[in-house]
Amino acid sequence: MKKYIVIALIVIVGGALLVYPLFNDDEITDAPIDKPAQAVFAFQENLATVGDEVAPLKIDVLQELSKLELFYNDSLMHVWTNVKEDFTYNLEAGVFGVGTRTISLKSTLKKDGNESIDNRFIRVLSDIVPEKLGVRIINEYPHNPQSFTQGLEFYNGKLYEGTGDPADMGATLVAEVDINSGEHVNSQGLSVGYFGEGITILDNKLYQLTYKNGKCYTYNIEGGLQIRTGEFNYQGEGWGLCNDGTNLIMSNGTERIFFRDPESFSTIRTIEVYNDKGPIVNLNELEYIDGNIYANVWTTNAVIVIDPISGKVLQEIDATELVREGRGGGEVLNGIALDQETGKIYMTGKYWIKLFEVQFIPIAGDL
Repeated sequence: MKKYIVIALIVIVGGALLVYPLFNDDEITDAPIDKPAQAVFAFQENLATVGDEVAPLKIDVLQELSKLELFYNDSLMHVWTNVKEDFTYNLEAGVFGVGTRTISLKSTLKKDGNESIDNRFIRVLSDIVPEKLGVRIINEYPHNPQSFTQGLEFYNGKLYEGTGDPADMGATLVAEVDINSGEHVNSQGLSVGYFGEGITILDNKLYQLTYKNGKCYTYNIEGGLQIRTGEFNYQGEGWGLCNDGTNLIMSNGTERIFFRDPESFSTIRTIEVYNDKGPIVNLNELEYIDGNIYANVWTTNAVIVIDPISGKVLQEIDATELVREGRGGGEVLNGIALDQETGKIYMTGKYWIKLFEVQFIPIAGDL
């Protein structure tokens, strides 16, 4: 008999624990409630594509608002008060340059002061249709076919090259090159596991990126590259490198280009590279020529010319004829260098047997 009494008590107590919350308002009154946005952008996608100039944004107002704020790229662009109806706002989309930008509406309800936010992204395209250029070969020189060219640079009339190491055999190096023979005059290598990328030279210091090691090494030019003077750490991949005489300019394989302090390697600013159709990715070896950035586009025969302020593509260079002439048994086009003492431009590729002096000439049609 006692056994059945104990079982009955267990059932009664358990049932009471289950039923109690249904009659206890204190258990549910503090549950969080999502507040929907009271003013929203009319486009439904998370990413909208607009031009570089004025973008008419339709804004739907769902309830009467005491205040509505528009933020673009985290900057407050406009404030409206006592908003009751839907309206359109003409946004100057290119004010922060081309690229993907954040846009937000912060609304404050008139009846109770509650706030809500609608966040979206817009992709701003360039308003420039890039000029089409081709490549004319002026002269050709020997190039070391063992060089997996990652960086090419002239400094004080001398040519320097940085190479990669696809087989991971410890073949990465930086070297001064005898342009007439293609031979390495002075060189300094990295050990197995380090894949060299772009190079540049500023104030007698050579900077060498690495692909996935997050390291940038520096060398003393006056010491014949035999003295490694330091190293910097960075996040992500290293691809191309050049300089504008003040800042280092670096690519990482995306559409982004980073301007870095040569003393600390910290990022000063970033641009995104866009033409009139969208972002240009796989930006590889870089060179700074006449105030613009020239970038090899990896796996293609193209070099693009970039405005360093806005990120807009100004020109697209089709180097197909150069590749046909110089590639041979090598790999892709990569390597562009300006000799500032002569004004001549040189190009080559990975494992190519030739280095070319070139000129860029206008052509018709698309790449």
